[in-house]
Amino acid sequence: MTATTVAAPTARPAHRDPQVMRWLGAYTASTVGDSVYYLALSWAAVSSGSPAQAGLVMAVSAVPRALLLLVGGVIADRLGPRRVVLVSDTVRCLVTLGLAAVLLAAAPGPWVLAVAALVFGTVDAVFLPAVGALPPRIAERDQLARVQGLRGLAHRMGAVLGAPLGGLAVATGGPASAFGAAGLLFALSLPLLCALRIRPLPAGEKTEGAAARDLTAGLRHLRGHRVLGPLMITILLADLGFVGPLNVGLAVLAEQRGWGAPGIGWLLAGFGTGAGAASLLLAVRGRLPRAGALIGWTMALGAASIAGLAFVPLLPAAVAVALVIGLLAGLSGSLCSALLQTECDPAYLGRVSAVASLGSLGLAPLGMPVSGAAIGLWGTGPVFVASAAVCALSGVFALAVPALRRAELPRD
Repeated sequence: MTATTVAAPTARPAHRDPQVMRWLGAYTASTVGDSVYYLALSWAAVSSGSPAQAGLVMAVSAVPRALLLLVGGVIADRLGPRRVVLVSDTVRCLVTLGLAAVLLAAAPGPWVLAVAALVFGTVDAVFLPAVGALPPRIAERDQLARVQGLRGLAHRMGAVLGAPLGGLAVATGGPASAFGAAGLLFALSLPLLCALRIRPLPAGEKTEGAAARDLTAGLRHLRGHRVLGPLMITILLADLGFVGPLNVGLAVLAEQRGWGAPGIGWLLAGFGTGAGAASLLLAVRGRLPRAGALIGWTMALGAASIAGLAFVPLLPAAVAVALVIGLLAGLSGSLCSALLQTECDPAYLGRVSAVASLGSLGLAPLGMPVSGAAIGLWGTGPVFVASAAVCALSGVFALAVPALRRAELPRD
C-alpha cells in the first residue's frame, strides 16, 4: 500500500513527460529523415542507371535487414536501446551527408548507392529492435499505450511530411540536396537522444551485458510466455494477410476501376487518416479496456473491410472503406505493440521486438509477389477475399487463446 501511494503522484501522462517528448522529437526527426532518404535514393538510382539497376539498389537494403534483425535484437538488449539508437542515427547522418557530398562532386554509378543502401539495411537491423525496446526505459508502464499512440502519430507525420519535403529538395537541388536534408534531420535527433535519461532495469532482472543475454534466451522467453507467444502468431498472420492487398492490390484495383494514380493517392490518404485517428485515440485515452479481445475483434472486422474493398465500384466509397481499414488496423497494431511492451520482461524486449519486426519486415513482404501473381491468375476479388481470410484468422486466433483474449493494459 505504501509503495503504491508514494508512486502514484510521480506518474504523469506521456504527453507531459519531458523524457517521452525528447524521444518523440528524435523519433519524428528520424522518421521524416527516412522518408526523405528513400525518396532521394529512388530518384538518384533511376537517374544514374537502368530500371533494373534502380530496382536492385532499392531492394538491396532489405537483405541485411531481414538476415540481421534477430542479431540486432541481441545487440539492443546487450548494449542498451538508447546507445544503439544513438549510434544508428549517427551512422545514417554520416552516410547521407557523405552521399550528398559525393553527388555534388561527381556523378557516381549505381554501385555507390547500393553500398549506401546496404549500410542502411544493416543499421535498420539494429535500429528497429532498439526503437521497440526504448519506450519502457523512459516511460512508466501504465503510459506505454499512450506512447505507442504518440509513436503512431509520429510515424504518420513522417510519411506525410517526408515525401513532399524530399520532392521539394530534389526539385530544388537534385538528389544531393535531398540527401543533405535527410542527414540534417538525422542530426537533429542526436541531441535529443543524448538528453534522454534511461531508467535501469527493474531489480531482479538481468543487467545489460550479461552473458545470458543471447538469442536463444530471448526465444525461450517468448515461447514460454502465455501472452507473448500467441501475440507473435497473431501479428504474423495479420501482416501476411494485410501486406498483399495494401501494397499490390490497391494499385491493380485503381487501374481496373479507372481511378488512376490519383485514386491510389486517395485510397492511401484514407488509410493513413484512419490509422492516424487510431493512434490519436490511444494517445488521448491511454488505455482501452479488454485490449486482447479488442485486438481480435478489430482484426476480424478489418478483415471484412479488406474483402469488401475489392467490390466497391465508386472511388469515394472505396476511400471510406480504406479509412475504416486504417482505423481498425491502426488500432489493432498499436494495441499489439503496447501489449508486447507491457507483457515482456524489459531485459528481453530488444529480442522480442526483433521477432515482431522480422515477421512484418522480413516474412510478410514475401507475400507481395505471390499476391501479384495470384491477382494475374484469379483477379482482385478472390485474392482480396483470401488475404482477408488470413487476417480474419489472426483475429479468431487472438480470441481463441484465453490468455491473449483476457490480456489487459495496465491502468494509469
